[in-house]
Amino acid sequence: MSYQLLEQRFQQLHHLQHLQAICGWDQATMMPDGGNQARGAALAELALLHHQKLTSVEIADWLNTAENEELSDAQKANLHEMRRRWQNAALLPDDLVQARALAGSRCEHAWRGQRKNNDWKGFEPNLKVVVDLTREAAQIRAEALELSPYDSLIDLYEPGMTSNQLLRIFNDLKTWLPQIIRQAGERQSQYSPVKPEGPFPAGRQKSLGLHAMKMLGFDFNHGRLDISTHPFCGGVPEDVRITTRYNENDFMSSLMGVIHETGHARYEQGLPVAWRGQPVGEARSMGIHESQSLFFEMQLARHPAFLHRMAPLIKQHFGDQPALEADNLIQLYSRIEPGFIRVDADELTYPAHIILRFEIEQALIEGKIQVHDLPEVWNTKMQQYLGLSTKGNDAMGCMQDIHWTDGSFGYFPSYTLGAIYAAQFAGAIERDIGNIGDLIASDNGLSLIFNWLKNNVWEKASLLSTDELICQATGEPLNTQWFRHYLEQRYTML
Repeated sequence: MSYQLLEQRFQQLHHLQHLQAICGWDQATMMPDGGNQARGAALAELALLHHQKLTSVEIADWLNTAENEELSDAQKANLHEMRRRWQNAALLPDDLVQARALAGSRCEHAWRGQRKNNDWKGFEPNLKVVVDLTREAAQIRAEALELSPYDSLIDLYEPGMTSNQLLRIFNDLKTWLPQIIRQAGERQSQYSPVKPEGPFPAGRQKSLGLHAMKMLGFDFNHGRLDISTHPFCGGVPEDVRITTRYNENDFMSSLMGVIHETGHARYEQGLPVAWRGQPVGEARSMGIHESQSLFFEMQLARHPAFLHRMAPLIKQHFGDQPALEADNLIQLYSRIEPGFIRVDADELTYPAHIILRFEIEQALIEGKIQVHDLPEVWNTKMQQYLGLSTKGNDAMGCMQDIHWTDGSFGYFPSYTLGAIYAAQFAGAIERDIGNIGDLIASDNGLSLIFNWLKNNVWEKASLLSTDELICQATGEPLNTQWFRHYLEQRYTML
């Protein structure tokens, strides 16, 4: 059967992706600087090999023949995902795939030092090559899929989503989010939390993070925690690699960063074993992926009930001081303050960081602005949305994220989509099994929550479309009012 031949080929592709993922993790965490050129060439060669095996002539024949074979519903869903993967890859010529991989590797590696030194002039030429190649790929995809160039990139991360849909979602947020931010600001002006006094040694921060990961069900037999310039979750379900970074004057950011990445990891580890190595067994979309990390960080870890559980553990690692009391930690972790850095932003101002990036990268990919315009455009929008200036400080502005270095344009909207999905999942959990705070405080409540996520999200993988998954899990399509309700409850009514 052609379908069986396709399964065999996609299992081979999964093995290549495994190697790419672990080599990429090593490049970001362990590899000495002098190894980058050789590693970049090796990864580009691996990307080319993957591309060639995915786009070989026989794949198209197998796909067409398999359409007429007798398949189960799950196999039909897998075939649909296979065709989608094949089509996405077959649109791009081999030389463009290899050139993008090389340019991305070079840009990302150089960015690590350039960002640290606020070196926009050094970063700009590398980024321009990445953008030029991404525009070329986007144009090819757009013409084939009858989408705009930017929409053709969004579709890689959020199948079926368009910039017009995102615009409606973001415009809806703009109508009520500023009011919640104002109300939260008025509320927090009534108290003055105590700032924890360091230093907080990196080794103890790591130990604390590992404790939190264990509490949240991370499988250490199939994963590990390391350090990188930019926190991420990588690897494969059988071997999930998460990273963080440590500031010895502030343990709070790293702790939540580890918990955030643990949410990604639990999703990967919870994907259905029966479909491992097949497209239908992989994560549904970046938005769903982000919903899991944000659920862990926001709905769980920043919940007062969770911080009451964590406070004694934090004291064990860093000593007893008033700032580490649970009530003070609750206030600290619900502070609202516009800031420069997206990954450190509170969840009320975070959508502004995403809307800013969405607007900039759409204009950049569609040629309305150029790479050399980025510092000025970024500064203008930061002042518009967050009241902050990044003029002359590109390390805190348009150089802060890793995503653009490898051409991952169209990815950023997934973060705020994930926040909306996470709030909607939380509402469904409270409907189905009980109040989240009560569950966190109980002996087996976290296990009940994880079982709900496993049954309704993780094991669904890509067997359903995003819309189908959301509807089955929550009883309705994407609804921003769940996000609004959650933010009002957390920030204006406690």
